[in-house]
Amino acid sequence: MATAVALRTDFSAADLRRLAAASKNANQSRRLLSLAAVRDGMNRTEAARIGGMDRQTLRDWVHRFNTQGPDGLLDIPSQGPSSRLTAAQLAELAQIVETGPDPAVHGVVRWRRVDLKCLIAERFGVEYHERTIGKILDALGFSHISARPRHPAQDAGTITAFKKTSRRR
Repeated sequence: MATAVALRTDFSAADLRRLAAASKNANQSRRLLSLAAVRDGMNRTEAARIGGMDRQTLRDWVHRFNTQGPDGLLDIPSQGPSSRLTAAQLAELAQIVETGPDPAVHGVVRWRRVDLKCLIAERFGVEYHERTIGKILDALGFSHISARPRHPAQDAGTITAFKKTSRRR
């Protein structure tokens, strides 16, 4: 039969309860209270039940507490999946979006997410959903709002002559 993992001795049960009361994190407080019960000599199964966990989970938290102290009882947030595009590819994509499409080459006058999705798949070999393209653009600092597209053969003089103006009063 395996022996229980020894709990570090530099914290008393009263110290652990004081830390639990001062903690702003509910999960850390529960874990500290379970460890305080272990320090008081309570059965490990009963101490785990105080914290709302099973005995094996309490053992895992004892290991983290022994190595990292009270801060080791905080939850570690997930970093999420890593990007499938490298930093160089993201920089190149930002440059492509910044310069805009060439109507003769790309067949569009402004980038849409579906166009960028096809371009990324063609150039980098990575398939993304259109919503993910929007998240990537947001992370690169681009807004989803774009300026009205301008025809390449548009004449500025014609626009000013066509504008409706009323006489001043």
